[in-house]
Amino acid sequence: MLDVGWNELLIIALVTILVVGPKELPHVLRTVTQFFRKLRAMASEFQSGLDDLAREAELQDLKQNIEKTASTDFAGELEQEFDPTGEVDHSVRELGKQIKEDPRKAGKSTGKESGRSKPVKPATASEPSIAPPESADAAPEPAGGKPRSPKTASGGTARKPATKTKKKAGKAS
Repeated sequence: MLDVGWNELLIIALVTILVVGPKELPHVLRTVTQFFRKLRAMASEFQSGLDDLAREAELQDLKQNIEKTASTDFAGELEQEFDPTGEVDHSVRELGKQIKEDPRKAGKSTGKESGRSKPVKPATASEPSIAPPESADAAPEPAGGKPRSPKTASGGTARKPATKTKKKAGKAS
C-alpha cells in the first residue's frame, strides 16, 4: 500500500507527540481514525456503485439479446435453411389437397408428385434383388460362419440355465 515500515511509523509517532502534545494525542488519534473510516466507507460505496452500474449494463445487454431473439422468425429461417426452393412445401400442400379430395388415392403417388422424372423399374434377373427372409427363425448366418443361437418365443436368445453351487466354509478350530 504505502510501504511504510516500523522505522517510519516510529518517526511519525514522535513528530506527532512533539507537535500535538501528549494531552491532545488521544483526541487527534480518534479524529484521524474516524477520518480513515469515513474514507474507507466512501471507497466501498463508490466501488459498489460501479458494480451496480456494471450489473445494469449487463442486464441491459441481456434484455436486448432476449428481445432480439424473441423477434427472430425461427420458422422462416428453418424453412429457408431446409427448403430454400419451396419444393417440399409445395409437395406437402399437394398431398394435403389429394387427401381432402380422395383419401384412398393419396397413398398412391405418381412420378410427378414424388419429384422423380421416371417411374422406378422392377428388378430383373440380372440385377440382384433383396427379398425378406422366409421367417424370423430363418435369418441369414453372420459373416463369421457361426450360426446364431435359436430364438425363444419372447424374441431373446435361448440360454442354458445356470447351475448354482454353494461352497460350505469349513469351521476353523
